[in-house]
Amino acid sequence: MDIDSRRTSYEEDLMAKIAWYYYIDNLTQQQIADHLGIPRLRVIKLLEKARQYGIVQFRINENNAHTSMENTIAKHFGLKDVFIVPSAAGMENRNEALAQAAAIYISNRLPDHAFINIGYGDTTCRVLNHLANNNGAGISVVSLTGGVNYYLPNTFSSVFNARLYLTPAPFVMSNKEMVEAICNEPAVREIAEMVPLSTMTIVGIGGVDDNATVVSSGIMSPKDLRYLAMQGAVGDILCYYLDINGKQVESPIYERLISTPLETLANQNNVIGIAGGEKKVNAIIGALNAKILDILITDQDTAELIIKRSGQ
Repeated sequence: MDIDSRRTSYEEDLMAKIAWYYYIDNLTQQQIADHLGIPRLRVIKLLEKARQYGIVQFRINENNAHTSMENTIAKHFGLKDVFIVPSAAGMENRNEALAQAAAIYISNRLPDHAFINIGYGDTTCRVLNHLANNNGAGISVVSLTGGVNYYLPNTFSSVFNARLYLTPAPFVMSNKEMVEAICNEPAVREIAEMVPLSTMTIVGIGGVDDNATVVSSGIMSPKDLRYLAMQGAVGDILCYYLDINGKQVESPIYERLISTPLETLANQNNVIGIAGGEKKVNAIIGALNAKILDILITDQDTAELIIKRSGQ
């Protein structure tokens, strides 16, 4: 599916969601606008479009499974929003579909001259490249971790319209003394001080299988992940590991990380988590239970498993 088709699909899903909130949940147009972070005028226009396209006629709950699942997950975990995209076959196709959807979702909500925080990972890197390729006004991006290479344009980018504010340090240091020294450097402190001021935060949710990005990038070994899994870890955000209940699992690697603490993320507004796939379902549930995320973007197959495994 090309980017224009995805944009059309996104608008149709947004129309269904707005119609649900207006006709089923009885929210006002202003409440919907505030909840979704879009202008009230756009809510009015999309409600009218929903009537023209027959979405309201079909009663939404019977004909739009995505909207029903989105509301179920959002209410269960106390999220501002959930955006579910059609499932794609294969991990790379899924990551690309989620990245394109996330870029569209973010572009529709990003004010002019805004700064966004972004974490490391395959899907988040793809999101960054789509945003930088398709945002005519350009974006300003603040890295949440060290490791400059995680935030650079991929080889397929013909345009990269983004200003990057990257932490000038590796992701993982050899010891905690080096971390303390690096974090006291003015250039590193400057980036860390920008994080709380950004409009949005985008993070991936990693699993604990051998295909995890931390393994493929050499940050951790399969043995390290097995040890964390034995302690109850189901996944990570920014290389901080969580159990299924959202509690952080302790690991010696934390003292060697150049990474934004989860406590800082929890105090941010508009934290968007992006992940999909059966192997990441428990990781996503753990992240949602940690109350760090405000918004979840995932695919339909994953959403169905989240609902099933979390007893909704």
